[in-house]
Amino acid sequence: MRPLRILGIAPTSFFADYGCHVRIRGHLTALSARGHTTMLVTYPSGRDVPGIRTVRAPWPAGSRVQVGSSRLKIALDAVLGPTALAAALRFRPHLIHAYLHEGALIGTVVAALLRRPLIFDFQGSLTGEMLDHRFVMPDSAWLGGLRRLERWIDCRPAAILASSAHATRLLATEYGVSPARIHSLPDSVDPELFRPAAAFPPAELADLRARLEIPPDRRLIVYLGLLAPYQGTDLLLEALAILTGRRADAHLLLMGFPFVEHYRVRAEALGLADRVTFTGPVPYEEAPAHLALGHVAVAPKLSTTEGSGKALTYMAAALPIAAFDTPVHREYLGDHGIYAAAGDAAALANALAGLLADPEEAAERGRALRERVMTAYTWPRAASLIENVYENVLRPSAHVLY
Repeated sequence: MRPLRILGIAPTSFFADYGCHVRIRGHLTALSARGHTTMLVTYPSGRDVPGIRTVRAPWPAGSRVQVGSSRLKIALDAVLGPTALAAALRFRPHLIHAYLHEGALIGTVVAALLRRPLIFDFQGSLTGEMLDHRFVMPDSAWLGGLRRLERWIDCRPAAILASSAHATRLLATEYGVSPARIHSLPDSVDPELFRPAAAFPPAELADLRARLEIPPDRRLIVYLGLLAPYQGTDLLLEALAILTGRRADAHLLLMGFPFVEHYRVRAEALGLADRVTFTGPVPYEEAPAHLALGHVAVAPKLSTTEGSGKALTYMAAALPIAAFDTPVHREYLGDHGIYAAAGDAAALANALAGLLADPEEAAERGRALRERVMTAYTWPRAASLIENVYENVLRPSAHVLY
């Protein structure tokens, strides 16, 4: 494929160390490696990533944006729109690649003004996220209007990249998007970065475990991601309380943000003060070594409309995984995951106990999961799929590109 100029629009504080941002980073880095020129327009906060040309919307110094829906994000999006248009006029992209619904809304305007095709990277339902984050409630008078807006946004792009097969079905059945415009693009991972514990120097892992003050006799369960009710964090702590009543050696390495202090207090209330190690945010570059400390990984996410990229990092690290039974987890883990009924803390405790009780079977599951990653979930493969979509949407309008 000929080299393209690709303008990304990401209404989020890129880069932060969690799934949505990892997906954006992975796409743009892989596309750049294939000879394309990329530019990302994003919020004013976040940290720059080497190799990704980033344009940030102007905003008063010191302002921070919380994860998920908020009123501040509405104001930021109003500033991001003109910033994206100005960047597009300078950059003259061949196409617009928008992330998240707010990005697709801004991208719709920019793409129409520049007469360029819009690609929308769909990572979950807009109203579903608002409900998950309790920005709106199920009985809100606004919900109907927001769902109509979401449907309108979903029907604008030339193509949509859906992060899971479940999301593909959701777009077609609930939001009226033509199946011909929907393309499945699962989350991906770098298996050279996220790798099994045996690939790390033993002294490095021993030093990290000592710095985290994890007792040497503990069997370690690892979690990496956002901390929030829809991520299953509350249920994970409840499951650990049940598990530690049966296994004196179980310990949870809880890596992520926000609401760390809230969950620290919750862990103490459950009698888990010495059974959970909270790290707060773990830089992306340091996450592989942290995961390599684990014996078992856990994926308690409850949202049924979003992807679950953290599961892929576990898989690349050859970790056996206990997960709540959701369509996305089934898609990624296949027959190699251990599933618990979604929302059932006792069932999750049983799943974790089973993996901890049989290390040989757990290790075999971990090896099989890494093999799945190598076959289907790498960034170069994702970039190839994206290029196929680009070629399809550019073909009918090639005469307006230059």
